[in-house]
Formats: sequence, C-alpha cells, structure tokens
Amino acid sequence: MTILVTGGAGYIGSHMVYALAEAGERVVVLDNLSTGFDWAIAPGVPLAIGESGNQELVAKLIREHNVEAIIHFAASIVVPDSVRDPLAYYRNNTVNSRALIECAVSCGVRHFIFSSTAAVYGNPIEIPVREDSPTQPISPYGWSKLMTEIMLRDAGAAHDLRHVILRYFNVAGADPQCRTGQSTAGATHLIKVAVETALGLRPRLLVFGTDYPTEDGTCIRDYIHVSDLVRAHCDALRELRAGAPSSTLNCGYGHGFSVREVIETVKQVSGVDFNVEMAPRRPGDAARIVADSTQIHRALHWQPRYDDLPTIVGHALAWERALTARRAAHDSAGAQLARA
Repeated sequence: MTILVTGGAGYIGSHMVYALAEAGERVVVLDNLSTGFDWAIAPGVPLAIGESGNQELVAKLIREHNVEAIIHFAASIVVPDSVRDPLAYYRNNTVNSRALIECAVSCGVRHFIFSSTAAVYGNPIEIPVREDSPTQPISPYGWSKLMTEIMLRDAGAAHDLRHVILRYFNVAGADPQCRTGQSTAGATHLIKVAVETALGLRPRLLVFGTDYPTEDGTCIRDYIHVSDLVRAHCDALRELRAGAPSSTLNCGYGHGFSVREVIETVKQVSGVDFNVEMAPRRPGDAARIVADSTQIHRALHWQPRYDDLPTIVGHALAWERALTARRAAHDSAGAQLARA
C-alpha cells in the first residue's frame, strides 16, 4: 500500500516524504512545482507533476500505486496574498481540495490527513486556543482552510473516510541533516526572512505592526519545528491505521514568542546585528495565537524533539547557508555551460 503526498516537493511536504521513505513506506508525490522543487524529494520517490484538483490524474495515481492514504499539503499559504487575491485561494485551497476528497472517496482511499492552520481561529479570545474554540477566520486563507475542514468532516461521516485534521501553528526550522528546508524565493515566514537578512540576502527585515495588544507590541506566535510537525503526521497515520476515530488537533508547542523575541534570537544565533525597520500592520494578521497542545499529546502520543527556539533558528540558518551554496553551484554550472 502507498501514501500519496500532495505538495510533496514543498517545504513541509518534502520533510514528510523523507520521513515516510525512511520508515519504509511506499510513497508517491503529486506537486505542480509552483513553489516546490523536484530536487527536494527523497531519492527514489516517484513524482507526478500536476494539480491536486485534477481528478483524472489523482485517480490514475491511486489505482497505479495502490494508494491507501493521502496526506494533503498542496495549498497557497501567504495570508496577505489571500487578502489581495481571495478567489485564487478559494480555487487552490478549497476547490482543489474538494476534488481531491471526492476522488479519495470514489477510489476507496481509507485514510486522509489534512494540513490545516491556526488561522481558522482568527483572533482568539482565550489563549492558549483549544480545538473547540470558536473558528472565526480573519483572512481568506483561514476561510479557505476552514471550508476544507468542513468538507472533509462531512465527507468522512458520509463515506467512512477516516481522517485527521492538523491545525498548524507557525512552522519553522529545517531538516537537521540539511537535506531539505524552506526554499521558495520571496518567502514571508519570519524566521526564514530573518536568517536571510542575517546572511545578507535581504537588505533589511520589516516588522509589520508594533502596536498590537501584546507585551512588546508585536505579534506573538507558537513556532513549531518542521520535523516535529512531520512526526505528528506519522503519529496520525499510525493511529488511523490502528482504528482511531477521525479527529482535529492543534500542532504547536503551547507557548509563543513575539516578533521582537524571534529577531533577537536570530541575531544571537547568527552573530549578526542586521537591519530591522518598523512598518504598518498587514491585513489578516492576528495579535496572538498560541496552541493548547493537550489533545495532540493525548490522541497521538506525540513527543516533540525540537521545542527550543534557538535550535529551530539554528537549523533554519544552517539550511539557508546550504541553500545559498546550492544556488551558487547551480549558477556556476550554468555559466560554464553557457561559455561552452
């Protein structure tokens, strides 16, 4: 039996594929490579290039590879972009997910794991936020994910598609072995931007909003190492296979750091006092989101390994250096070919 990983050439998906391959699982990746990279996929894992909403292609992959589980990462994820272009987000995140879920049902897939987001909570009243807290997104991105959650729950109940919905908090860091990491140019994630600035790849880091109702005026987030997040997916798949019921779970550590605290940590770990400038708030950003992680520990017996901000930053910094070297080598090889 095989696991289909949509978005498996992207940041989190590529880490997932490595973890599954190392565990001896059979894996096939579906990715349109709009933000992912074929070189980020674990060696020997087949890649199909296309959309997760292409039902003909998905059905073909399920039949040919005998797929019994789908782990669905493929999505657009930049909150301000979703405010500027909401229809694109509803198409890619919601419409494509609906097609994928329908294909899973019609083709007899047994298990489905969906990467959702803490953005479904909007600006939560109570912190830390629990899974049963009100879902009141403040961005099209959050709504696009919440709509998919609802569709998956309804389809699961009607067709016995057992599933786990994982609501990610702020994912950061990179593979400790430096095999893959966040590689998309122009990424907006704070730790990614901060380490790029520390390495001189950006001239400055902008802090969007310093007047939030938090201790230092900047947004607070619960940062989770990508490897611990992937471990939660592996645990979810194990529990589904063992007969566990469908569930919705927060993926976070249960404590948060402000934007200013993250910046200071990056400066300390990198040893670089880089340029930081203040800017107005961005639309769609919540002031404070921190997970209540009680349920994921209880339901999945999840045991994170990298719950330490300097470690997360250190892995992100190491990956950024490796990625810079990779790009330099690629550019050099291209220049040599051009001269030849």
